Parts: sequence; structure tokens; C-alpha cells
Amino acid sequence: MKTIAVTIDQDTLDRVDRFGGGNRSRVIREAVRDYLARRERAVEEEREAAVIRRHRGRLARQARALVRAQAR
Repeated sequence: MKTIAVTIDQDTLDRVDRFGGGNRSRVIREAVRDYLARRERAVEEEREAAVIRRHRGRLARQARALVRAQAR
């Protein structure tokens, strides 16, 4: 692990202390991990949405063909 310095406003620090069980470092590490996981998911979801938008016509045709085949 590496030690870093961050600046946090007093209100946020008070909240960290209130909910952190006396371990600020753990709270900050967990918060950063959670934030990064959310950001990574958002980036991946946007990438997938772009692929779907790019291929929506073909996907729609395939879906219609599948529904027709299942209806038989």
C-alpha cells in the first residue's frame, strides 16, 4: 500500500469519522474503490450502448425473425 495526502473539507471528514469506526483510511479506500467500480461500470455500459446503437437495425431484424420463427 502507498500513503498519499488528500485534502477533505471538515464536514466530509466529520461524516467519515461518524461512520468510519475510527479507521479513516479504510473508509477512504472503500469509497475510492466503490467510486472507481461505478465509473468503470458506467464506461462499460456506455460502450455497450454505443455498440447497440450502431447495430440496432440489424438487431431489430434478427429479433423480428426470431419471433416469427418461434410463432411457427
